[in-house]
Amino acid sequence: MEAGETRPIRRPLHEVDGQTFKRMIRAGLLWLRRHHHLVNALNVFPVPDGDTGTNMLLTMEAAWQEIAGMPDREIGAVLQRMARGALMGARGNSGVILSQIWRGMAEAMDHRPTMTAEDLARALQEATRTAYRGVMRPVEGTILTVIREASEAAAEALGRGADIVELLEQVVHRAREAVRRTPELLPILKAAGVVDSGGQGLYLILEGMLRDLRGEPVEPEEPTAESLPSGAPVAQALEPGAEGYGYDVQFILVGRNLDVQRIRRDLEAMGDSVLVVGDANTVKVHIHVHDPGRPLSYAVRWGSLRDVVVEDMQAQYEAFIRERAQTPEPPAPRVAPGQVATLVVVPSAGWGRIFESLGASAVLPGGPTMNPSAQQFIERLEALPTDRIIVLPNHPNVMMAAQQAAQLTPGKRVEILPARTLPQGVAAMVAYRPEADLEDNRRAMEEAIGRVRSGALTRATRDAVLEGVTVRQGQWIGLVEDHLVAAGDDLEAVAGKTLEEMGAASAELITLYVGAEAEPDQTASLAEAIRRRYPDCQVEIVEAGQPHYPYILSTE
Repeated sequence: MEAGETRPIRRPLHEVDGQTFKRMIRAGLLWLRRHHHLVNALNVFPVPDGDTGTNMLLTMEAAWQEIAGMPDREIGAVLQRMARGALMGARGNSGVILSQIWRGMAEAMDHRPTMTAEDLARALQEATRTAYRGVMRPVEGTILTVIREASEAAAEALGRGADIVELLEQVVHRAREAVRRTPELLPILKAAGVVDSGGQGLYLILEGMLRDLRGEPVEPEEPTAESLPSGAPVAQALEPGAEGYGYDVQFILVGRNLDVQRIRRDLEAMGDSVLVVGDANTVKVHIHVHDPGRPLSYAVRWGSLRDVVVEDMQAQYEAFIRERAQTPEPPAPRVAPGQVATLVVVPSAGWGRIFESLGASAVLPGGPTMNPSAQQFIERLEALPTDRIIVLPNHPNVMMAAQQAAQLTPGKRVEILPARTLPQGVAAMVAYRPEADLEDNRRAMEEAIGRVRSGALTRATRDAVLEGVTVRQGQWIGLVEDHLVAAGDDLEAVAGKTLEEMGAASAELITLYVGAEAEPDQTASLAEAIRRRYPDCQVEIVEAGQPHYPYILSTE
């Protein structure tokens, strides 16, 4: 709202029913859909697998599909169905926590015909408690902090006699401030120069809900989720408008006497998902546009540009759809009744073949940017002809959905092993014996996980200074488990530093898993360099075809 404007006088809103709440949820979904690429960009590491926005969007889409056709006016019934949809469709850790937030609200509003401001404040408090209980080791500076502070703001507003709109205004304001402060609570966010992505996603959902109550648009130029049938394929939730997604443009503007407010206002007229922050000398810009030349040409009139990034979001969307379309139907489970089964999450068909060759009972496509939902886990678990199952998530962002699915699969004992990387999953499968009992398998496989070190090599998606490593966009970077350890223009040098951090000098076996984006000549040269550096170590090359990471490394 511009200075000097006054908001039109409105009548107090003291309660909402199920249909009004449905409309609010739809608005939250659409507002997140409009900005989910911005959430994806808030990745701590400068790697091309940011997916928090997509995971939260698909979780919200699953929740919406459950209630889209409901005629009920009872808000308790709508929230129960919505929470169930979110629970089953939750993807990634952020999606699982979001589903717990809706579950808490549903429990607080069970059998309630309408929701008052007092009900909303109480529901947000229960949502906070449920979300915190759902995380084994809660960490502040995340989506948990945002929902907690939002619920506190609701209680304070209620004490001042706020109606529902006023209360939600305070909730959204506090959520925005909580997101802004997340780097102060979580040092790795501060080091990376980003805010928490899950918290930002939650803020956008709440903001969309508020915009609906205010009568403000949430997505004026694209088809709305109202047009999606209740059983619409997940990919339709991401479908762009007629002009496509356009381009994601980011840059730093350096100049003198920069007018941040005017720059923000001018850029908002050019595109969506606009983020403009800085001071009179330096301004950081993020914007989605169909013509990337417009914001760049505008910005150079103010000063010089640094760290320009232009990404084709339409191409990214099309690649996502192709990836989903290529997912094959699951083969018949490879385990006999009464044996211990294994369900393994894999990011590519190549990795599926690797794990099947090691005796995996079933595989589930998933991993970076394509996390499986709790429902997909449940379907695979129920299809296995045994009641004792070990799950290997093979990625930290898959853990919570797997755990949620295990709790929702009665009649089967499901163990989720702490395999956070694909090499850890391989090591676990080598120790697996289907005829042994569940406890012996769990113990042997966990011991095997502890004996392997995992690393990865990929290209940096942005400039960064993280964990003492200075990274320039486009450079090779090396990661060991959850740590950035090397960066540079020379792949072999970065690989050497990464392997050194993995303890390769004392290893007996080094395995190089080759991804879809690796070049054959480059791979041959890298393998030879590794053999020269570690002549006493066996070096194996495995074609795995994983996306985003040209090379995954393991040492044993």
